[in-house]
Amino acid sequence: MAGTGDRPRPEGTTPPEGTGRSEGKSRPDARTRPEGKTLAVIAAEAGVSVSTVSKVLHDRSDVAARTRAKVQRLLAQHGYPARSGPAATALAAGGLIDFVVDEIDGAWATELIRGAEEALDAAGLGLVVSAAHGRGSIARRWLDALAARRTLGAILVVPELDLRQHEELRRLGIPFALIAPAEEPPPGVPWVGATNWPGGLAATRHLVGLGHRRIAVIGGPPHRLASRARIDGYRSALEEAGLPFDPALVRYGDFSNEPAYHHALDLLRLPDPPTAVFAGSDQQALSTYRAAATLGLRVPQDVSVVGFDDLAFAEWVTPRLTTVRTPLADMAALAAGMVLQLLGGERPASTRVEVASELVVRDSTAAPPPR
Repeated sequence: MAGTGDRPRPEGTTPPEGTGRSEGKSRPDARTRPEGKTLAVIAAEAGVSVSTVSKVLHDRSDVAARTRAKVQRLLAQHGYPARSGPAATALAAGGLIDFVVDEIDGAWATELIRGAEEALDAAGLGLVVSAAHGRGSIARRWLDALAARRTLGAILVVPELDLRQHEELRRLGIPFALIAPAEEPPPGVPWVGATNWPGGLAATRHLVGLGHRRIAVIGGPPHRLASRARIDGYRSALEEAGLPFDPALVRYGDFSNEPAYHHALDLLRLPDPPTAVFAGSDQQALSTYRAAATLGLRVPQDVSVVGFDDLAFAEWVTPRLTTVRTPLADMAALAAGMVLQLLGGERPASTRVEVASELVVRDSTAAPPPR
């Protein structure tokens, strides 16, 4: 499980050097085909070794799912019969994977979609993106759409996945993986997240190291696994430094802009205001920038701000945002790899993967102002 070491790069997330397609060419007769030569051609087209192609041909399990899918497609194009059942046939022929996200707009969702699309493109599969639009009966319509589309599999970034939905996905035979689930999924359900507790710990340690003693936090929804973990990391850093935990400095939002803006205003208007704010997302951090400007305060001279996610705009705002980087594209690629493994009849080596976060120090944090 990732989480404490170097940030992993999932295998196969870079685009292949060639598509290896052979449309318009006649397929050789399997009875007269010089197999060794053909396997060498397939290996060259796939960018792998001949032994890897042979392993796929003979249904060996020690081949990465995305590599297996690419080789199976090329084997089918060169006239080899499918040998791994209906899922392998579907992968070899290409198809669609659904990506269901709560809301499509925003840089956070865009990064996830990019990572999933790149990983699936390498396996010769397409991506269909749809929005769940929150909770309730409207949100459940995405499941009906998946059933109607006869999708091969699904990557889900939804606020909740209840037991009925789990059972319906299994009944439909749709393999799926979750990204950043709101709660701990049931045993056996594959999911990918970030190391949120270490991220909250690192962000708060950084502020403590600069000399801050009044540090506020604006989290996401209190029921969300990621939000609780980030705030737990914050509390651990305070305890480690011998600083008291003050509930008056804690606010919960929804990781978006508007609520965070009002929470930041409330915090910065306190009789003894914080000198630093740890925001649970980069969007919440930008809302804190705006609240500080509304009150005539400067970042970081009057108040330091740390975000979470390291979205593209964090490098371009003024001042450049100190934040906790979560490799969103990598997370989505890992989830895609889990779905591909399930389609190939394999179980992921681990059904719970947490990708390491890391603090990125820029210009939005500094020593607190003298009082």
